[in-house]
Amino acid sequence: MSRERSGTAQDAGKSPLPPTEAKATDTRERSPVPAPQPRIITPRPVPVRPAYRSRYGQHVTTNPTSRDHNKASVLDVLLSHAPLTRNQLIELTGLSKATVSRAVEELRADGFVVDGGVDEVTGRGRRSTYLDLPGTTGHVVGISFGIQTTGVVVADLRGREIQHMTVPTPDHQDVGEAARWLVDLVDRTAASAQGPLRQLVAAVPGRVRDGKEIFGPAESMRIFAGSGLHRAIEELVDAPVLLDSDANASLLGILTNDATVTNAALFSVSTMLNFASCTDHELAHGSTPTFGDIGVLSSGTGDDILDELLSTRGLLRFARKRGLDLERVEDLWEGPHDAAARAQVLEAFTTAIVTAVSVVAVTLDPESVYFVGRLSPLVDEVLPEARRRLDRNLPAVPEIRTVPHLIGLSTARGAVYACLTMAHERLRDAVLGARRQSQAAEQSAPAF
Repeated sequence: MSRERSGTAQDAGKSPLPPTEAKATDTRERSPVPAPQPRIITPRPVPVRPAYRSRYGQHVTTNPTSRDHNKASVLDVLLSHAPLTRNQLIELTGLSKATVSRAVEELRADGFVVDGGVDEVTGRGRRSTYLDLPGTTGHVVGISFGIQTTGVVVADLRGREIQHMTVPTPDHQDVGEAARWLVDLVDRTAASAQGPLRQLVAAVPGRVRDGKEIFGPAESMRIFAGSGLHRAIEELVDAPVLLDSDANASLLGILTNDATVTNAALFSVSTMLNFASCTDHELAHGSTPTFGDIGVLSSGTGDDILDELLSTRGLLRFARKRGLDLERVEDLWEGPHDAAARAQVLEAFTTAIVTAVSVVAVTLDPESVYFVGRLSPLVDEVLPEARRRLDRNLPAVPEIRTVPHLIGLSTARGAVYACLTMAHERLRDAVLGARRQSQAAEQSAPAF
């Protein structure tokens, strides 16, 4: 992912090299957590509106022809559904056989189509060849830069996972050093990836504005407030870089696996409380640092705010003040404790859950509210009582559930989905503008 290892931006703009067989690479020494099976992390069916709208990419400035639009439509389907046969392409695009065949051959010449396996035929007739994306079209990287654990997921442009890695997050004292550490981790995880890096998205425990500027990070990550981390990473890789909150990435992971989710809210209850929401399957982004800072609201218990009861560090502090001798927050539900003191903590925690859900229910009207993070086991314990209170207070209560969460990986996979949305959109724009650009430059190679 570094400039020396990933090639130049000029290289990324050329058609990929002819596809080659990917060599089996033993990454056990480099990757503590190998991925034995490729994992598809794009949603099925593909939603009409993408969950992550690309607001920072390039846009078409030429006047594409109908032929360009047809070619872009075929590429869209390949990016979302490959491998598939020509007949499936015809069915999914609604284009004629001749139009699809012409578009496929043009995309093949551009390096975006390769023949895969052969379809099984049960009766008489010619066996169909599957069309696929070659690895040389490139890859994307999603990062979960957590306080305790950092995860990296590398996927091809179809969303098939190439490799992943999770490691403990060291205590960084310098933004530049942290960026170099992250890029080195990406380099090691993407050792077997082919083609140019098309997009990198890093999810962080805090609120992010304009994909660059971090607000309200966790206490131990205060040095990353501002846009310094984005600049530092951007200087080290030859690809677009975007930062987003870990809550947004977690919600994207849910949207990836369930395209039927439309309006939802998510609370990330870990070292700090973070929040995300979506409307019509699209994530909400604010224009000011205040947006999403739900942790500053009153919890409904004394003078405590939500962040002091729905975060691990805050709840641990609250429990110790009530006389519970806890070394870590997990001891609250894993070990025996004084019943009266624990009941006080659970009562305050339940009240905070009810307050948080009530706030989003009356303002955002979500169908579902999700909880992810280290405090999820405690959420499960108090959820029946929280639902009873919400049923008494509200005329309609959203569905509330905790979501299984792989520390470091679930959030990174959500970041990959954001990568794919933006990378696909740029490739489509490139297809739509390639003919006019090539005519102006008097060259035949498309501007991919």
